Amino acid sequence: MLGLFIANLLGLEDFYNGRLAVGWQPALLAGLAAMAAAAGALGKPSSQSVQKMAWAAYGLFILATGVTVLQTGGVDSPFMALWLLLGVFSGLFGAWALIFMALLVNGYIAYLALVTAKTEALAILALIGELPLIISYTVWRGQSGQLSEKDKAFSALAAELTQVAGKSEIVINAIADGVMAIDGRGVIDLLNPAAQQILGWTKQDALGLDYRSVLKLSNQKSEPLAPDTDPVQLVLTTNQTVATDDLVLTTNSDKKLQVSLIVSPVGSGGAGAIIVFRDITAKKTEERQQAEFISTASHEMRTPVATIEGYLGLALNPKTATIDDKAKEYLQKAKESVQHLGRLFQDLLDVSKAEDGRLNTNPVVVDIVAFTKEVTESFELSAKQKGLVLYFKPVSSSALETNRRLNPVYYALADQGQLREVLSNLIENAIKYTQTGSITVDIGGNDEAITVSVADTGIGIPPEDIPHLFQKFYRIDNSVTREIGGTGLGLYLCRRLVEAMRGRIWVKSEFGRGSTFYVQIPRLTHEEAMERLAQSGNLEAADSANA
Repeated sequence: MLGLFIANLLGLEDFYNGRLAVGWQPALLAGLAAMAAAAGALGKPSSQSVQKMAWAAYGLFILATGVTVLQTGGVDSPFMALWLLLGVFSGLFGAWALIFMALLVNGYIAYLALVTAKTEALAILALIGELPLIISYTVWRGQSGQLSEKDKAFSALAAELTQVAGKSEIVINAIADGVMAIDGRGVIDLLNPAAQQILGWTKQDALGLDYRSVLKLSNQKSEPLAPDTDPVQLVLTTNQTVATDDLVLTTNSDKKLQVSLIVSPVGSGGAGAIIVFRDITAKKTEERQQAEFISTASHEMRTPVATIEGYLGLALNPKTATIDDKAKEYLQKAKESVQHLGRLFQDLLDVSKAEDGRLNTNPVVVDIVAFTKEVTESFELSAKQKGLVLYFKPVSSSALETNRRLNPVYYALADQGQLREVLSNLIENAIKYTQTGSITVDIGGNDEAITVSVADTGIGIPPEDIPHLFQKFYRIDNSVTREIGGTGLGLYLCRRLVEAMRGRIWVKSEFGRGSTFYVQIPRLTHEEAMERLAQSGNLEAADSANA
């Protein structure tokens, strides 16, 4: 248009018969459109400024074409083909371009309707003006290459999520453990192939059902789980991960399976959960057979070991045998080894009883401070022989025999023999693994629980060993521990005994600088303790405690 306007100024109308003469207004608009297009071409293709220049150039060119059509005959203008072409391609620039052209066309039609009554001309103009826009909308809808930054971000995110979802589904379907996903109402949203195989349910039948109708859990006595013992309900309520291997699963064919279960929360509290479970029936059967063998072997071994220890005792007794000092030294070492072997068999027997529920308990009211003081005093000689200082913090540090400080009285309901075994094991280990320094036994607590701590200045525990410390047969493997020896059963047995008291045990340690073991058990109030002592007929203890 700018070129035609210049040609008109140069008097070249005869060359194009004068019908293509263009006025200065469209020429100016066309020139501005050309400048906007040139500016956009010089910018970076991905920048927003280039897109704005392209929109400006297109808008100016629409105005230039519209003015030219009006100046050269309207519907009969030779530039009408250019207008039709612009209309068809307007959809490439998005909805705003279509709306802009529609406003121009409909505005011009409305203007003509006011100044002329020629219905035929209005119909032709509406057809020529509106039809390209309809075609443009139909052809270019959803295919615009000029996406906004937000549209591009959404498209990229959707593609990424689709890719992640595809990979996640592949991983979940490849897991050998059963995986079930539920929402906050307990409705099943996902069930992987392994879960379908374990449960005996198909994916089509299970999805949309309440998890309790598919994942039928019960305790070891085949009793249904209460809400406060159902791990899934606990996770939905507390939003904390729960793990257990002590449940029974009933499949769709009424088959009973021992299962290991880990339930993890999803999102905010109560939004949903992921349940991962596996069949451990064979593993439990194997463990039970091993426990039975260990129990039988330990029980049978105790008799000959006790007999050997008895004969060694007779040999070392000057009233029953006369031996020289050298032989006495040998027999003393043999007796110590036999005693160690006897303790090992006893530990194995206790472990097997704890695992299969045969561990008998006789809980009574225990004054934890007085009881722990008595246990601590029994190790005073062992600590002294090794050059260590043994402190019992609730009493004066000058001597264990002095009067107790003003401290709260802590009562607990516990089996004295089992509690003694736990505290003795911790104090004995502290002495065993401390070369120089001290061992401190302390007691604290609150209204709900009592905490007994045993701190030492010994070799400490490497961080990588702490998570495994209370596992069966686990021992820290380094040069110091190899010289000291041990079976790896003591702390495991402590954990089982403490858990039987509804408590917990844990450790804090720094390698090379000592360790502190903590035992926490439920606390009885003074009133509860007095009531239980009175019920048991121990009136003397109740009167003493009241005093």
